Amino acid sequence: MPADLIILNAHVRPIFAPPGTTAIAVSEGLLLELGSDEAIRRHAGPETRIIDANGRELMPGFIESHVHLFMGGATLAMLNLGSVFGFEAARAALLDFAATNPGDEILYGYAVNYVIFGEDRRPDRHLLDAILADRPLCLLATDLHCAWANTRALKLAGILNGADLGPGAEVVMGDDGLANGELREFGAMRRVRMLSRLKDRDGLGYEGRDIVSDEDRTHDKALIRMAGDYCARHGITTAVNMDGNAYQAGLMRDLALAGDMPMRVSLPLRLEQRHGPEGIALIDDFGPEVPGRLHFGRIKLFMDGVYDTWTALTATDYPARPGFRSEPLIAPAIFNAMCIEADRRGLQIATHAVGDGAVRATIDGYEAARHANGWRDSRHRIEHIDTIAREDLERLAPLGIVASMQPVHPPGSAGLPLEPTTTIMGRHRWPTAFAWRMIRERGVPLAFGTDWPVSPISPLYAIHCALTRQPWSADMPDQRISLDECLLAYTTGGAYAGFAEDRRGRLEPGLDADLVLIEGSLDGLAETEDAARVALTVCGGSITFDRTL
Repeated sequence: MPADLIILNAHVRPIFAPPGTTAIAVSEGLLLELGSDEAIRRHAGPETRIIDANGRELMPGFIESHVHLFMGGATLAMLNLGSVFGFEAARAALLDFAATNPGDEILYGYAVNYVIFGEDRRPDRHLLDAILADRPLCLLATDLHCAWANTRALKLAGILNGADLGPGAEVVMGDDGLANGELREFGAMRRVRMLSRLKDRDGLGYEGRDIVSDEDRTHDKALIRMAGDYCARHGITTAVNMDGNAYQAGLMRDLALAGDMPMRVSLPLRLEQRHGPEGIALIDDFGPEVPGRLHFGRIKLFMDGVYDTWTALTATDYPARPGFRSEPLIAPAIFNAMCIEADRRGLQIATHAVGDGAVRATIDGYEAARHANGWRDSRHRIEHIDTIAREDLERLAPLGIVASMQPVHPPGSAGLPLEPTTTIMGRHRWPTAFAWRMIRERGVPLAFGTDWPVSPISPLYAIHCALTRQPWSADMPDQRISLDECLLAYTTGGAYAGFAEDRRGRLEPGLDADLVLIEGSLDGLAETEDAARVALTVCGGSITFDRTL
Protein backbone atom coordinates (compact mmCIF):
# COMPACT_ATOMS: atom_id res chain seq x y z
CA MET A 1 0.00 0.00 0.00
CA PRO A 2 1.52 3.35 -0.97
CA ALA A 3 1.99 5.60 2.03
CA ASP A 4 0.70 9.15 2.28
CA LEU A 5 3.74 10.26 4.28
CA ILE A 6 7.16 8.77 4.92
CA ILE A 7 9.76 10.09 7.34
CA LEU A 8 13.30 8.73 6.87
CA ASN A 9 16.66 9.04 8.57
CA ALA A 10 15.23 9.78 12.02
CA HIS A 11 16.51 9.07 15.51
CA VAL A 12 13.90 7.23 17.59
CA ARG A 13 14.24 6.43 21.29
CA PRO A 14 13.79 2.80 22.38
CA ILE A 15 11.07 3.89 24.82
CA PHE A 16 8.86 4.62 21.81
CA ALA A 17 9.79 2.05 19.16
CA PRO A 18 11.95 -1.07 18.65
CA PRO A 19 15.72 -0.49 18.45
CA GLY A 20 16.90 0.18 14.93
CA THR A 21 13.81 2.13 13.93
CA THR A 22 14.82 5.05 11.70
CA ALA A 23 11.76 5.52 9.51
CA ILE A 24 7.97 5.39 9.51
CA ALA A 25 5.23 5.17 6.92
CA VAL A 26 1.82 6.77 7.38
CA SER A 27 -1.38 5.87 5.56
CA GLU A 28 -4.90 7.23 6.08
CA GLY A 29 -3.96 8.87 9.36
CA LEU A 30 -2.42 5.77 10.91
CA LEU A 31 1.10 4.46 11.34
CA LEU A 32 1.49 1.87 8.58
CA GLU A 33 4.94 0.52 9.37
CA LEU A 34 8.11 1.30 11.32
CA GLY A 35 11.58 0.08 10.43
CA SER A 36 14.76 0.89 8.59
CA ASP A 37 14.97 3.47 5.83
CA GLU A 38 15.31 0.69 3.26
CA ALA A 39 12.24 -1.16 4.48
CA ILE A 40 10.05 1.93 4.66
CA ARG A 41 11.06 3.26 1.23
CA ARG A 42 9.17 0.33 -0.28
CA HIS A 43 5.92 2.08 0.72
CA ALA A 44 6.68 5.12 -1.42
CA GLY A 45 4.32 5.85 -4.28
CA PRO A 46 3.97 8.69 -6.77
CA GLU A 47 1.86 10.77 -4.34
CA THR A 48 3.81 9.99 -1.19
CA ARG A 49 5.36 12.93 0.63
CA ILE A 50 8.84 11.94 1.79
CA ILE A 51 10.61 13.88 4.54
CA ASP A 52 14.28 13.41 5.35
CA ALA A 53 14.62 13.92 9.10
CA ASN A 54 18.39 14.38 8.74
CA GLY A 55 18.97 12.63 12.05
CA ARG A 56 16.45 14.67 14.00
CA GLU A 57 14.51 12.96 16.76
CA LEU A 58 11.09 11.52 15.96
CA MET A 59 8.63 10.74 18.74
CA PRO A 60 4.89 10.59 19.43
CA GLY A 61 3.09 13.93 19.50
CA PHE A 62 2.96 15.67 22.86
CA ILE A 63 -0.23 15.26 24.87
CA GLU A 64 -0.91 18.44 26.84
CA SER A 65 -2.89 17.11 29.80
CA HIS A 66 -4.07 20.39 31.32
CA VAL A 67 -4.70 23.51 29.26
CA HIS A 68 -7.25 26.30 28.80
CA LEU A 69 -7.56 26.82 25.05
CA PHE A 70 -10.18 29.56 24.89
CA MET A 71 -8.51 31.64 27.57
CA GLY A 72 -5.10 30.87 26.08
CA GLY A 73 -6.22 32.17 22.70
CA ALA A 74 -7.46 35.34 24.37
CA THR A 75 -4.12 35.94 26.11
CA LEU A 76 -2.29 35.92 22.79
CA ALA A 77 -3.60 39.47 22.39
CA MET A 78 -2.70 40.47 25.97
CA LEU A 79 0.57 41.76 27.42
CA ASN A 80 2.73 39.01 28.90
CA LEU A 81 4.31 40.40 32.08
CA GLY A 82 5.79 37.13 33.31
CA SER A 83 9.38 38.36 33.10
CA VAL A 84 8.70 41.93 34.25
CA PHE A 85 9.65 43.04 37.76
CA GLY A 86 9.76 46.53 39.26
CA PHE A 87 7.42 49.51 38.99
CA GLU A 88 9.31 51.35 36.26
CA ALA A 89 9.66 48.27 34.07
CA ALA A 90 5.96 47.45 34.47
CA ARG A 91 4.98 51.05 33.80
CA ALA A 92 7.03 51.22 30.60
CA ALA A 93 5.64 47.94 29.31
CA LEU A 94 2.02 48.82 30.08
CA LEU A 95 2.20 52.34 28.63
CA ASP A 96 3.76 51.00 25.44
CA PHE A 97 1.06 48.35 25.26
CA ALA A 98 -1.64 51.00 25.76
CA ALA A 99 -0.14 53.15 23.00
CA THR A 100 -0.21 50.27 20.53
CA ASN A 101 -3.78 49.33 21.56
CA PRO A 102 -5.71 52.63 21.51
CA GLY A 103 -9.37 52.90 22.42
CA ASP A 104 -11.55 52.58 25.49
CA GLU A 105 -11.56 48.80 25.89
CA ILE A 106 -10.03 47.38 29.03
CA LEU A 107 -6.32 46.56 28.85
CA TYR A 108 -5.04 43.24 30.19
CA GLY A 109 -1.65 42.10 31.35
CA TYR A 110 -1.25 38.45 32.30
CA ALA A 111 1.27 36.06 33.88
CA VAL A 112 1.81 38.73 36.55
CA ASN A 113 3.86 37.65 39.56
CA TYR A 114 2.59 38.53 43.01
CA VAL A 115 5.93 40.25 43.67
CA ILE A 116 6.02 42.26 40.45
CA PHE A 117 6.28 45.45 42.54
CA GLY A 118 8.49 43.92 45.21
CA GLU A 119 8.25 41.31 47.94
CA ASP A 120 7.03 43.89 50.44
CA ARG A 121 3.99 45.07 48.44
CA ARG A 122 1.35 43.23 46.46
CA PRO A 123 -0.17 45.06 43.48
CA ASP A 124 -3.11 47.35 44.24
CA ARG A 125 -5.27 49.91 42.47
CA HIS A 126 -3.12 52.83 43.62
CA LEU A 127 -0.03 51.42 41.91
CA LEU A 128 -2.03 50.72 38.76
CA ASP A 129 -3.56 54.21 38.85
CA ALA A 130 -0.04 55.64 38.94
CA ILE A 131 0.61 53.80 35.68
CA LEU A 132 -2.72 54.30 33.90
CA ALA A 133 -5.70 56.02 35.48
CA ASP A 134 -7.99 57.09 32.63
CA ARG A 135 -8.53 53.68 31.05
CA PRO A 136 -9.63 50.41 32.68
CA LEU A 137 -6.65 48.19 33.42
CA CYS A 138 -6.52 44.68 34.84
CA LEU A 139 -3.52 42.49 35.61
CA LEU A 140 -4.09 38.73 35.79
CA ALA A 141 -1.91 36.85 38.25
CA THR A 142 0.33 34.10 36.95
CA ASP A 143 -1.94 31.44 38.49
CA LEU A 144 -5.14 33.03 37.08
CA HIS A 145 -6.73 32.79 40.52
CA CYS A 146 -6.20 36.46 41.31
CA ALA A 147 -6.27 39.79 39.48
CA TRP A 148 -5.62 43.45 40.23
CA ALA A 149 -7.65 46.29 38.73
CA ASN A 150 -7.20 50.04 38.68
CA THR A 151 -9.82 52.42 40.06
CA ARG A 152 -11.36 53.04 36.63
CA ALA A 153 -11.98 49.32 36.11
CA LEU A 154 -13.35 48.85 39.62
CA LYS A 155 -15.81 51.72 39.11
CA LEU A 156 -17.00 50.44 35.74
CA ALA A 157 -17.43 46.98 37.23
CA GLY A 158 -19.44 48.41 40.12
CA ILE A 159 -17.23 46.95 42.84
CA LEU A 160 -15.18 49.93 44.07
CA ASN A 161 -17.29 49.83 47.23
CA GLY A 162 -16.92 46.07 47.50
CA ALA A 163 -19.24 43.20 46.72
CA ASP A 164 -20.73 40.25 48.56
CA LEU A 165 -19.63 37.29 46.48
CA GLY A 166 -20.28 34.51 48.96
CA PRO A 167 -17.67 31.90 49.90
CA GLY A 168 -14.69 31.19 47.68
CA ALA A 169 -14.15 34.66 46.19
CA GLU A 170 -13.27 38.09 47.57
CA VAL A 171 -13.00 41.72 46.59
CA VAL A 172 -10.24 42.73 48.99
CA MET A 173 -11.00 45.98 50.81
CA GLY A 174 -8.52 48.68 51.80
CA ASP A 175 -8.20 50.70 54.99
CA ASP A 176 -10.08 53.54 53.28
CA GLY A 177 -13.23 51.42 53.00
CA LEU A 178 -12.84 51.01 49.24
CA ALA A 179 -11.68 48.03 47.22
CA ASN A 180 -7.88 47.95 47.14
CA GLY A 181 -7.86 46.44 43.65
CA GLU A 182 -7.10 42.79 44.49
CA LEU A 183 -9.71 40.32 43.25
CA ARG A 184 -9.37 36.80 44.57
CA GLU A 185 -10.74 33.82 42.68
CA PHE A 186 -13.08 33.60 39.72
CA GLY A 187 -16.23 35.12 41.20
CA ALA A 188 -14.42 38.38 41.96
CA MET A 189 -12.34 38.45 38.79
CA ARG A 190 -15.43 37.93 36.64
CA ARG A 191 -16.82 41.32 37.66
CA VAL A 192 -13.96 43.08 35.86
CA ARG A 193 -13.59 40.54 33.06
CA MET A 194 -17.16 41.39 32.04
CA LEU A 195 -15.81 44.73 30.78
CA SER A 196 -14.09 43.10 27.80
CA ARG A 197 -15.61 42.11 24.50
CA LEU A 198 -15.49 38.47 25.59
CA LYS A 199 -17.74 39.18 28.60
CA ASP A 200 -15.86 36.40 30.43
CA ARG A 201 -16.96 33.76 27.91
CA ASP A 202 -13.38 32.46 28.09
CA GLY A 203 -13.47 32.47 31.91
CA LEU A 204 -13.35 29.40 34.11
CA GLY A 205 -16.72 30.20 35.66
CA TYR A 206 -18.66 30.79 32.45
CA GLU A 207 -21.56 28.36 31.97
CA GLY A 208 -22.36 29.10 28.34
CA ARG A 209 -26.02 29.96 28.78
CA ASP A 210 -25.93 33.47 27.32
CA ILE A 211 -27.24 34.26 23.85
CA VAL A 212 -24.15 34.97 21.76
CA SER A 213 -24.32 36.74 18.41
CA ASP A 214 -23.00 35.09 15.25
CA GLU A 215 -20.30 37.77 15.10
CA ASP A 216 -19.11 36.97 18.60
CA ARG A 217 -19.22 33.23 17.93
CA THR A 218 -17.00 33.74 14.91
CA HIS A 219 -14.65 35.86 17.01
CA ASP A 220 -14.51 33.22 19.75
CA LYS A 221 -13.87 30.39 17.31
CA ALA A 222 -11.00 32.38 15.84
CA LEU A 223 -9.42 32.63 19.30
CA ILE A 224 -9.68 28.87 19.84
CA ARG A 225 -8.26 28.23 16.37
CA MET A 226 -5.33 30.53 17.21
CA ALA A 227 -4.78 28.51 20.39
CA GLY A 228 -4.83 25.30 18.35
CA ASP A 229 -2.23 26.63 15.92
CA TYR A 230 -0.12 27.77 18.87
CA CYS A 231 -0.27 24.27 20.33
CA ALA A 232 0.73 22.72 16.99
CA ARG A 233 3.78 25.01 16.84
CA HIS A 234 4.90 23.37 20.08
CA GLY A 235 4.42 19.78 18.98
CA ILE A 236 1.08 19.22 20.71
CA THR A 237 -1.31 16.83 18.99
CA THR A 238 -3.81 16.29 21.84
CA ALA A 239 -4.97 18.86 24.40
CA VAL A 240 -7.10 18.25 27.46
CA ASN A 241 -9.09 21.44 27.92
CA MET A 242 -10.04 22.08 31.54
CA ASP A 243 -12.88 24.60 31.56
CA GLY A 244 -15.61 23.13 29.43
CA ASN A 245 -19.24 24.09 28.96
CA ALA A 246 -21.87 23.59 26.29
CA TYR A 247 -20.90 26.83 24.55
CA GLN A 248 -17.29 25.77 24.13
CA ALA A 249 -18.42 22.31 23.05
CA GLY A 250 -20.39 23.91 20.22
CA LEU A 251 -17.51 26.12 19.13
CA MET A 252 -15.05 23.26 19.13
CA ARG A 253 -17.44 20.97 17.31
CA ASP A 254 -17.80 23.56 14.54
CA LEU A 255 -14.03 23.83 14.26
CA ALA A 256 -13.46 20.08 14.30
CA LEU A 257 -16.14 19.37 11.68
CA ALA A 258 -14.71 22.12 9.43
CA GLY A 259 -11.19 20.71 9.75
CA ASP A 260 -10.06 23.89 11.48
CA MET A 261 -8.79 22.35 14.72
CA PRO A 262 -5.17 21.22 14.21
CA MET A 263 -5.22 18.79 17.13
CA ARG A 264 -7.46 16.52 19.14
CA VAL A 265 -9.33 18.05 22.09
CA SER A 266 -10.83 16.49 25.19
CA LEU A 267 -13.40 18.76 26.83
CA PRO A 268 -14.94 18.28 30.30
CA LEU A 269 -18.03 19.75 31.91
CA ARG A 270 -16.93 22.19 34.60
CA LEU A 271 -19.18 22.19 37.69
CA GLU A 272 -19.38 24.00 41.04
CA GLN A 273 -20.93 23.12 44.40
CA ARG A 274 -24.21 24.81 43.52
CA HIS A 275 -24.77 22.36 40.69
CA GLY A 276 -24.72 19.35 43.01
CA PRO A 277 -24.87 15.82 41.62
CA GLU A 278 -27.91 16.77 39.53
CA GLY A 279 -25.75 19.19 37.52
CA ILE A 280 -23.77 16.33 36.03
CA ALA A 281 -26.65 15.83 33.60
CA LEU A 282 -25.61 19.13 31.96
CA ILE A 283 -23.00 17.19 30.01
CA ASP A 284 -25.89 15.91 27.90
CA ASP A 285 -26.17 19.46 26.52
CA PHE A 286 -22.72 19.12 24.91
CA GLY A 287 -24.20 17.30 21.95
CA PRO A 288 -22.38 14.72 19.82
CA GLU A 289 -18.64 14.22 19.84
CA VAL A 290 -16.51 14.36 16.70
CA PRO A 291 -14.85 10.93 16.60
CA GLY A 292 -11.09 11.16 16.74
CA ARG A 293 -11.12 14.93 17.17
CA LEU A 294 -13.41 16.06 19.99
CA HIS A 295 -14.14 13.97 23.07
CA PHE A 296 -16.21 14.65 26.20
CA GLY A 297 -16.83 12.06 28.94
CA ARG A 298 -15.35 13.96 31.87
CA ILE A 299 -16.33 16.48 34.56
CA LYS A 300 -14.02 19.10 36.08
CA LEU A 301 -14.33 20.21 39.70
CA PHE A 302 -12.44 22.68 41.89
CA MET A 303 -11.73 21.68 45.47
CA ASP A 304 -9.68 24.79 46.32
CA GLY A 305 -7.74 27.77 45.00
CA VAL A 306 -4.02 28.53 45.34
CA TYR A 307 -1.55 29.27 48.12
CA ASP A 308 -0.81 32.85 47.09
CA THR A 309 -4.35 33.95 47.91
CA TRP A 310 -4.62 31.69 50.99
CA THR A 311 -7.40 29.78 49.22
CA ALA A 312 -5.55 26.46 48.99
CA LEU A 313 -7.21 24.01 51.37
CA THR A 314 -4.65 22.67 53.82
CA ALA A 315 -4.56 19.63 56.09
CA THR A 316 -2.83 21.63 58.84
CA ASP A 317 -2.83 25.31 59.74
CA TYR A 318 -1.20 27.93 57.57
CA PRO A 319 2.04 29.34 59.05
CA ALA A 320 1.40 32.29 61.39
CA ARG A 321 -2.38 31.81 61.03
CA PRO A 322 -3.46 29.49 63.86
CA GLY A 323 -6.72 27.71 63.16
CA PHE A 324 -6.85 28.78 59.50
CA ARG A 325 -6.83 26.15 56.75
CA SER A 326 -9.10 27.86 54.18
CA GLU A 327 -12.38 26.25 53.10
CA PRO A 328 -13.22 23.66 50.44
CA LEU A 329 -14.95 25.07 47.38
CA ILE A 330 -17.21 22.02 47.48
CA ALA A 331 -18.36 20.70 50.85
CA PRO A 332 -17.24 17.10 51.42
CA ALA A 333 -20.72 15.60 51.47
CA ILE A 334 -21.68 17.34 48.22
CA PHE A 335 -18.34 16.53 46.58
CA ASN A 336 -18.67 12.87 47.50
CA ALA A 337 -22.21 12.78 46.09
CA MET A 338 -21.03 14.40 42.85
CA CYS A 339 -18.20 11.89 42.54
CA ILE A 340 -20.57 8.97 43.13
CA GLU A 341 -23.01 10.20 40.48
CA ALA A 342 -20.31 10.99 37.90
CA ASP A 343 -18.67 7.62 38.47
CA ARG A 344 -22.03 5.87 38.24
CA ARG A 345 -22.54 7.46 34.82
CA GLY A 346 -19.14 6.22 33.67
CA LEU A 347 -17.59 9.68 33.56
CA GLN A 348 -14.01 10.46 34.48
CA ILE A 349 -13.52 13.07 37.21
CA ALA A 350 -10.75 15.67 37.15
CA THR A 351 -10.41 17.79 40.29
CA HIS A 352 -8.25 20.84 40.87
CA ALA A 353 -6.50 20.26 44.20
CA VAL A 354 -3.50 22.38 45.23
CA GLY A 355 -3.41 22.19 49.03
CA ASP A 356 -2.73 18.96 50.89
CA GLY A 357 -6.18 19.23 52.46
CA ALA A 358 -7.78 19.54 49.03
CA VAL A 359 -5.87 16.50 47.76
CA ARG A 360 -7.06 14.50 50.78
CA ALA A 361 -10.68 15.57 50.30
CA THR A 362 -10.47 14.66 46.61
CA ILE A 363 -9.10 11.22 47.37
CA ASP A 364 -11.91 10.78 49.91
CA GLY A 365 -14.46 11.58 47.20
CA TYR A 366 -12.97 9.11 44.74
CA GLU A 367 -12.87 6.50 47.49
CA ALA A 368 -16.54 7.16 48.23
CA ALA A 369 -17.35 6.55 44.55
CA ARG A 370 -15.43 3.26 44.63
CA HIS A 371 -17.33 2.11 47.74
CA ALA A 372 -20.71 3.13 46.32
CA ASN A 373 -20.33 1.86 42.77
CA GLY A 374 -17.70 -0.86 43.00
CA TRP A 375 -14.46 -1.08 41.08
CA ARG A 376 -14.12 0.08 37.50
CA ASP A 377 -11.26 1.43 35.42
CA SER A 378 -12.22 5.03 36.17
CA ARG A 379 -8.80 6.72 36.12
CA HIS A 380 -10.10 9.69 38.07
CA ARG A 381 -7.56 12.49 38.01
CA ILE A 382 -6.17 14.98 40.48
CA GLU A 383 -5.00 18.17 38.81
CA HIS A 384 -1.86 19.90 40.17
CA ILE A 385 -1.18 18.21 43.56
CA ASP A 386 1.11 21.07 44.60
CA THR A 387 1.24 19.56 48.08
CA ILE A 388 0.24 16.20 49.51
CA ALA A 389 0.52 14.63 52.96
CA ARG A 390 2.84 11.62 53.15
CA GLU A 391 0.07 9.29 54.24
CA ASP A 392 -2.04 10.29 51.24
CA LEU A 393 0.73 9.39 48.81
CA GLU A 394 -0.04 5.76 49.62
CA ARG A 395 -3.74 6.14 48.76
CA LEU A 396 -3.32 7.18 45.11
CA ALA A 397 -2.32 3.93 43.38
CA PRO A 398 -4.85 1.61 45.08
CA LEU A 399 -7.67 3.84 43.81
CA GLY A 400 -6.23 4.01 40.29
CA ILE A 401 -5.86 7.79 40.49
CA VAL A 402 -3.94 9.63 37.77
CA ALA A 403 -1.64 12.48 38.81
CA SER A 404 -1.99 15.32 36.28
CA MET A 405 0.88 17.68 37.11
CA GLN A 406 2.72 20.64 35.64
CA PRO A 407 6.53 20.84 35.76
CA VAL A 408 6.38 24.61 35.21
CA HIS A 409 4.47 25.26 38.45
CA PRO A 410 6.99 24.86 41.29
CA PRO A 411 8.22 28.20 42.65
CA GLY A 412 11.78 28.71 41.47
CA SER A 413 10.98 27.16 38.06
CA ALA A 414 9.85 28.78 34.81
CA GLY A 415 10.88 32.22 36.08
CA LEU A 416 8.59 32.01 39.11
CA PRO A 417 9.99 33.54 42.31
CA LEU A 418 10.06 31.47 45.47
CA GLU A 419 8.11 34.09 47.38
CA PRO A 420 5.49 34.52 48.53
CA THR A 421 4.38 30.96 47.72
CA THR A 422 6.94 28.96 49.69
CA THR A 423 6.47 30.99 52.86
CA ILE A 424 2.66 30.93 52.65
CA MET A 425 2.79 27.17 51.99
CA GLY A 426 4.97 26.53 55.04
CA ARG A 427 8.29 24.72 55.27
CA HIS A 428 6.73 21.61 56.74
CA ARG A 429 4.98 21.02 53.41
CA TRP A 430 8.10 21.37 51.25
CA PRO A 431 9.28 17.71 51.40
CA THR A 432 6.20 16.50 49.50
CA ALA A 433 5.54 19.58 47.36
CA PHE A 434 5.29 18.87 43.62
CA ALA A 435 6.37 15.33 44.47
CA TRP A 436 6.80 13.89 40.96
CA ARG A 437 9.45 11.38 42.00
CA MET A 438 7.58 10.12 45.05
CA ILE A 439 4.35 9.81 43.10
CA ARG A 440 5.92 7.96 40.18
CA GLU A 441 7.84 5.62 42.50
CA ARG A 442 4.50 4.48 43.92
CA GLY A 443 3.29 3.36 40.51
CA VAL A 444 0.87 6.26 40.05
CA PRO A 445 0.34 7.20 36.38
CA LEU A 446 1.85 10.64 35.73
CA ALA A 447 0.55 12.95 32.98
CA PHE A 448 2.30 16.26 32.29
CA GLY A 449 0.89 19.56 31.07
CA THR A 450 1.37 23.28 31.63
CA ASP A 451 -2.01 24.81 32.56
CA TRP A 452 -1.44 27.33 29.75
CA PRO A 453 -1.96 30.30 29.82
CA VAL A 454 -1.02 30.04 33.50
CA SER A 455 2.44 28.93 32.33
CA PRO A 456 4.28 28.81 28.99
CA ILE A 457 2.87 26.02 26.85
CA SER A 458 6.03 24.57 25.33
CA PRO A 459 6.50 20.93 26.42
CA LEU A 460 10.23 21.28 25.71
CA TYR A 461 10.48 24.23 28.07
CA ALA A 462 8.42 22.36 30.67
CA ILE A 463 10.78 19.39 30.40
CA HIS A 464 13.75 21.74 30.80
CA CYS A 465 12.13 23.08 33.99
CA ALA A 466 11.52 19.55 35.25
CA LEU A 467 15.14 18.52 34.65
CA THR A 468 16.68 21.65 36.19
CA ARG A 469 14.40 22.04 39.23
CA GLN A 470 16.32 22.46 42.49
CA PRO A 471 15.17 21.64 46.05
CA TRP A 472 14.19 24.73 48.02
CA SER A 473 16.77 23.87 50.66
CA ALA A 474 19.64 21.38 50.98
CA ASP A 475 17.72 19.10 53.34
CA MET A 476 14.77 18.62 50.98
CA PRO A 477 14.35 15.58 48.68
CA ASP A 478 15.05 15.88 44.97
CA GLN A 479 11.73 15.34 43.19
CA ARG A 480 13.12 15.39 39.65
CA ILE A 481 12.51 12.55 37.23
CA SER A 482 14.65 11.54 34.24
CA LEU A 483 14.35 12.85 30.69
CA ASP A 484 12.80 9.60 29.46
CA GLU A 485 10.31 9.69 32.33
CA CYS A 486 9.39 13.27 31.39
CA LEU A 487 8.88 12.26 27.77
CA LEU A 488 6.68 9.36 28.84
CA ALA A 489 4.60 11.68 31.06
CA TYR A 490 4.01 13.85 27.98
CA THR A 491 3.10 10.92 25.72
CA THR A 492 2.15 7.50 27.08
CA GLY A 493 1.15 9.00 30.43
CA GLY A 494 -1.15 11.52 28.79
CA ALA A 495 -2.61 8.86 26.52
CA TYR A 496 -3.33 6.58 29.49
CA ALA A 497 -4.93 9.45 31.42
CA GLY A 498 -7.24 10.01 28.46
CA PHE A 499 -8.12 6.31 27.91
CA ALA A 500 -6.27 6.50 24.58
CA GLU A 501 -3.28 4.25 25.22
CA ASP A 502 -4.48 1.91 22.48
CA ARG A 503 -4.52 4.79 19.98
CA ARG A 504 -1.61 7.10 20.70
CA GLY A 505 1.33 7.90 22.97
CA ARG A 506 3.82 5.57 21.30
CA LEU A 507 4.96 4.53 17.81
CA GLU A 508 3.38 1.29 16.64
CA PRO A 509 1.64 0.17 13.43
CA GLY A 510 -2.09 0.78 13.57
CA LEU A 511 -1.89 3.69 16.04
CA ASP A 512 -2.78 7.27 15.17
CA ALA A 513 -0.07 9.07 13.22
CA ASP A 514 0.45 11.81 15.83
CA LEU A 515 4.11 12.75 15.59
CA VAL A 516 6.62 15.42 16.41
CA LEU A 517 10.08 15.87 14.92
CA ILE A 518 12.61 17.55 17.20
CA GLU A 519 15.72 19.35 16.05
CA GLY A 520 18.60 19.88 18.42
CA SER A 521 19.16 17.75 21.50
CA LEU A 522 16.50 16.62 23.95
CA ASP A 523 19.29 15.48 26.24
CA GLY A 524 20.62 19.04 26.18
CA LEU A 525 17.45 20.31 27.87
CA ALA A 526 19.07 19.43 31.18
CA GLU A 527 21.51 22.26 30.46
CA THR A 528 19.61 24.90 28.50
CA GLU A 529 16.04 25.56 27.39
CA ASP A 530 17.27 26.33 23.85
CA ALA A 531 18.78 22.87 23.28
CA ALA A 532 15.83 21.62 21.23
CA ARG A 533 12.84 22.92 19.32
CA VAL A 534 9.93 21.53 17.32
CA ALA A 535 10.62 21.15 13.60
CA LEU A 536 7.47 19.34 12.48
CA THR A 537 4.11 18.37 13.97
CA VAL A 538 1.81 15.74 12.46
CA CYS A 539 -1.70 15.01 13.76
CA GLY A 540 -3.65 12.15 12.27
CA GLY A 541 -1.23 12.02 9.36
CA SER A 542 -1.71 15.71 8.50
CA ILE A 543 1.13 18.18 8.93
CA THR A 544 -0.08 20.87 11.31
CA PHE A 545 3.23 22.70 11.75
CA ASP A 546 6.34 22.76 9.61
CA ARG A 547 9.17 25.08 10.61
CA THR A 548 10.57 24.97 7.07
CA LEU A 549 7.44 26.57 5.60
